[in-house]
Amino acid sequence: MAFESLSEKIQAAFQKLTSKGYLTEADVRSAMKEVKMALLEADVNYKVVKDFVKAVEERAVGAEVMKSLTPGQAVIKIVNEEMIRMMGGDGIELALLPRNEITVYMMVGLQGAGKTTTAAKLAALLQKKKDRKPVLVACDIYRPAAIEQLKVNGEKLGIPVYSPGSDIKPPRIAEMAMEEARAKGYNLVILDTAGRLHIDEQMMDELKQIRDTVPLTQTILVLDAMTGQDAVNVAQSFDQQIGVDGVILTKLDSDTRGGAALSVQAVTGKPIFYAGMGEKLTDLEVFSAQRMANRILGMGDILSLIERAEALEMDDAKTEETLRKIRKSEFDLEDFLEQMQQLKKMGSISELLSFLPGVGKQLRGAELPDDKSLGKIEAIIRSMTLKERRRPEILNGSRKKRIAAGSGTSVMEVNRLLKQFEESRKMMKQMTGKMGKKKGNKIPFNLPF
Repeated sequence: MAFESLSEKIQAAFQKLTSKGYLTEADVRSAMKEVKMALLEADVNYKVVKDFVKAVEERAVGAEVMKSLTPGQAVIKIVNEEMIRMMGGDGIELALLPRNEITVYMMVGLQGAGKTTTAAKLAALLQKKKDRKPVLVACDIYRPAAIEQLKVNGEKLGIPVYSPGSDIKPPRIAEMAMEEARAKGYNLVILDTAGRLHIDEQMMDELKQIRDTVPLTQTILVLDAMTGQDAVNVAQSFDQQIGVDGVILTKLDSDTRGGAALSVQAVTGKPIFYAGMGEKLTDLEVFSAQRMANRILGMGDILSLIERAEALEMDDAKTEETLRKIRKSEFDLEDFLEQMQQLKKMGSISELLSFLPGVGKQLRGAELPDDKSLGKIEAIIRSMTLKERRRPEILNGSRKKRIAAGSGTSVMEVNRLLKQFEESRKMMKQMTGKMGKKKGNKIPFNLPF
């Protein structure tokens, strides 16, 4: 999960504040010292951290906060607002020309940042969300694997890839791609350029030549969020030498040093357009500073979870029937297996839990299926008869032995699954009850954990 370690440390620091009915300046400064250390450990830029802590402390030690009935919550609200400001706020989108014109994006970045995959993800997203007709252009002639990867991704998505060969210079390929787009009616051209292991003069010169050859709408820098502060340094270098309009962060689903997301806008002034949240070609999300701050502070991100569920285009009637079964305690292993299939499409369990406010804490120590065990769980359920799936209470010792043998597992693992299922059923009933009480609240998803 993105920022799991950072989130835990910040939430622990604020737990001390929320447990007190009255706060002193010393309480606030002590909590912010812990927050400062957590941010630095996450590789957030030192100056950004310093400015952030100063801004929070100046607001948090005011009379309005100190005299609040819930001073701890008032401080967290200030932290949330300052964190959103630090990440650049929301509402900044990629520039798109009218559909009768050709929008051209040049994707730039170092080798290994995920540029080629991100180009395909972006093409797919804009094709679906903005009704564009894209073409991917292979301008990385130095790595045959990059051209092949772009072609494979394009084929999977049903998006054409323009690749005239590795013996043509990239600026000329970009120029020819524009001619191709005009001839075939493409209104979105995405140039996948070459990256190297480090910034060098040759790479920058080539990017400048492409920039001067075709009418770029925007230059988009792809950064690996796992590289932390180095990502910010890379952003500064690219912007100084060729000019960058914004950033797409990749690998933000990892918890390894997440500081780039919190630093890049504050240091470079460049907005983060999108975030790569997984390896699937659909795992590209609009970057929202507010949602990211909410998740770091343990407030959850229900909107992102709903958007993922809605993207699966689940059948409303089927969803309502599942919710009815949960409420009536009729939810069985057959339903559990079906929901497991939907869950795998939405992402990893740990990632989905991060969207739910407070649920991560509640589930700590609970015996729940992790991402690696999903296949094993599926094998166990498929080894049961239909009657056993619908009435798991009939599973006695001999039945469990047969199921374990059929699924290549042990009786202990079968028992563990049944325990997990019971815990899941209870939790789902509680969550459905709480969320369903709110007027007009429709739950477009079910989570089998």
